[in-house]
Amino acid sequence: MKGRCYCGALHYEVTAVPVWKLQCHCRECQYISGGGPNFAMAVPLEGFAFTSGTPAEFTRDDLEGARTRQFCGTCGTHVVTRIPGRDYLVLKAGTLDNPAADFGDAEFAIFMKDAQPFHVVAEGKPCFDDLPPR
Repeated sequence: MKGRCYCGALHYEVTAVPVWKLQCHCRECQYISGGGPNFAMAVPLEGFAFTSGTPAEFTRDDLEGARTRQFCGTCGTHVVTRIPGRDYLVLKAGTLDNPAADFGDAEFAIFMKDAQPFHVVAEGKPCFDDLPPR
């Protein structure tokens, strides 16, 4: 799978099979997405690489275990989130060159406790108030 930011300054390639695909309704994702849920997939670290450009990064210094957001410094497109201590990163589905084929559909929805009345989850989709049980 391949993808890029909106302006094309950042390109990436995924060579691993995604661990899971989801839609996240947490408040942090609402900020990053502009209000909607965030559609994303977990990709093993060793199966992801930026192939052109260098992402800008942001990590909140006031949160324990804060995630690092990597995005295009030119157009601002959020591409991945890196979570401390995890062997995968979270890739934003909208940045894929072919999201319909490569992402398809979310397997489940998380952080429904933060969902807004205008958020839509497909009927029959498993939903969790927080994270799903491991």
